[in-house]
Amino acid sequence: MTTIRQGAAAALWQSAVREAETRSATALDEAQESYLVFVLLRHQNDPDLLARVQALEWLRAQESLGRTRTDALRDVGDRCLLIAGLYPALAQRRRVSVDYFTTLGRGAYRDVAEACRNAYAELFAQLAAHYEALVQVLRGLRDGPLLMAQPAVTPAAPATWPRGLH
Repeated sequence: MTTIRQGAAAALWQSAVREAETRSATALDEAQESYLVFVLLRHQNDPDLLARVQALEWLRAQESLGRTRTDALRDVGDRCLLIAGLYPALAQRRRVSVDYFTTLGRGAYRDVAEACRNAYAELFAQLAAHYEALVQVLRGLRDGPLLMAQPAVTPAAPATWPRGLH
């Protein structure tokens, strides 16, 4: 198996996201696309992604202050985005709708936007407003091949991905 450096992984994820935009007929602007690549990079090695209970994580975030709070809310928004787009079967197993994760994640991003007063706030307000588009692109990513130019090279080694991405 080929070892992929961070830069190479970012380029692969960016290419995969662009292909998913085409497949899903959903256009993201540069900031949205870049942020989605960032989310995929940050969580590609997260073995606990599907084990966390996002509502409890959101409640814990609400009890925090300052940067700790905004970072925790961002993480909830990111994980809900990945679950809604890449792991919709998890919602069924937990007896909730995919819209549950979309609503919770969008709300977490709005909370981040409201807590900040800079470009970070603008970015998260935009991400919250276009949350459904981000989910659609992830569904396009999920439904298509993941950069299979060479069978051994993917954006992340499949063994490092949380179970359930097929």
